[in-house]
Amino acid sequence: MAAENSKQFWKRSAKLPGSIQPVYGAQHPPLDPRLTKNFIKERSKVSTVPLKNKKASSFHEFARNTSDAWDIGDDEEEDFSSPAFQTLNSKVALATAAQVLENHSKLRVKPERSQSTTSDVPASYKVIKSSSDAHLSRNSSDSCLRNPLHKQQSLPLRPVIPLVARISDQNASGAPPMTVREKTRLEKFRQLLSSHNTDLDELRKCSWPGVPREVRPVTWRLLSGYLPANTERRKLTLQRKREEYFGFIEQYYDSRNEEHHQDTYRQIHIDIPRTNPLIPLFQQPLVQEIFERILFIWAIRHPASGYVQGINDLVTPFFVVFLSEYVEEDVENFDVTNLSQDMLRSIEADSFWCMSKLLDGIQDNYTFAQPGIQKKVKALEELVSRIDEQVHNHFRRYEVEYLQFAFRWMNNLLMRELPLRCTIRLWDTYQSEPEGFSHFHLYVCAAFLIKWRKEILDEEDFQGLLMLLQNLPTIHWGNEEIGLLLAEAYRLKYMFADAPNHYRR
Repeated sequence: MAAENSKQFWKRSAKLPGSIQPVYGAQHPPLDPRLTKNFIKERSKVSTVPLKNKKASSFHEFARNTSDAWDIGDDEEEDFSSPAFQTLNSKVALATAAQVLENHSKLRVKPERSQSTTSDVPASYKVIKSSSDAHLSRNSSDSCLRNPLHKQQSLPLRPVIPLVARISDQNASGAPPMTVREKTRLEKFRQLLSSHNTDLDELRKCSWPGVPREVRPVTWRLLSGYLPANTERRKLTLQRKREEYFGFIEQYYDSRNEEHHQDTYRQIHIDIPRTNPLIPLFQQPLVQEIFERILFIWAIRHPASGYVQGINDLVTPFFVVFLSEYVEEDVENFDVTNLSQDMLRSIEADSFWCMSKLLDGIQDNYTFAQPGIQKKVKALEELVSRIDEQVHNHFRRYEVEYLQFAFRWMNNLLMRELPLRCTIRLWDTYQSEPEGFSHFHLYVCAAFLIKWRKEILDEEDFQGLLMLLQNLPTIHWGNEEIGLLLAEAYRLKYMFADAPNHYRR
């Protein structure tokens, strides 16, 4: 019935635009540096896009030339195979990408290794690292053909970049056998969680370097403040909160068809298919219905902000973690119709409440004019100017504004810059830190930016810098890279958070 309503909705509303402007560039997956050779081959076929000197015109021209593929339109009947659309991709997208990637290759690729690098990349642009990845990319393409909501099936010349390893593995190299140290850590968590009153301070301390997958669901519920520390109260609390959520569904969900909620519902309906489009789990109709309910109920219960693009991403880590409580296999390709109704209701309600707890701490990011994000981007600019003046001056020289790339970092909590497995590991630490999703996130963004300082300094034009910063090659990242990033962020926080004179100019 829900699927039938969805189809009817699209028939009615396919021509209507969303009421909320999309986050610029948010739907592009990170580029894989190993694909550079294939783009460079196309270099000879296209001309370079000239740059203008004025800051405003250069950014607007860049935005026009590299506009998000999703912004083409939401009409499912649009013809993406038309000559005009092909010309746009070949003359603009490939030209800008080829220019940046050629610059990178000249600086980084050694001549003697260029032949082997080219031979390592299959002609189809697919980089498949394991049988799981092959299955993932195959399922992803199959689901696109079955579901008319997905526009990515029609986008030409886009390389297929697999997720590389399972979400449950976290490490891009796969899941090694549990070490003695990991077994000891898991036992420590189990003792903490089973004690009559869980010591939350100790739990945060243990969770900072990462939470074992086996105990992550209950740990996240406790760290988010959704579950009480007292073990005897947990079962009744879960039962009460889950019933309360589905009470909201009965009370409010039908109002999505009312005129004053149409803009909100339409934008949610547009955004949900774009959420992690390379992961088959999130393309299942039942999962999309769950996300639709969670986001709509949250939006109407928070009228000060309502629904804003980017909030849809924040549901996914919670959904995957709470799903893993019932699924031992690879969750990326798991068919949720195999779960009972009670299990699905528990996952949905817990995802709603934990996401709500997270957003309570950063709601000024999503109120009118998004003042929280504006302040954080300004704070990032000041912080980077103190940490690495050379990078800061490089941005100023080529007229790159921090808002042009860091807005998305704050709005989506770096979820569009990192694979989902990395986001889950990052959130282990965020939930362990005081104000982790707001204050500590600032230092993570600073550490993330400085991580690419060499690549940034190698770029010597506005367009190249924006292309780099919006397509950072993190697709193969795992726990090790996130651990190093968090360590650097903690060091920066230790140096600057309690030293305001070092923080400001």
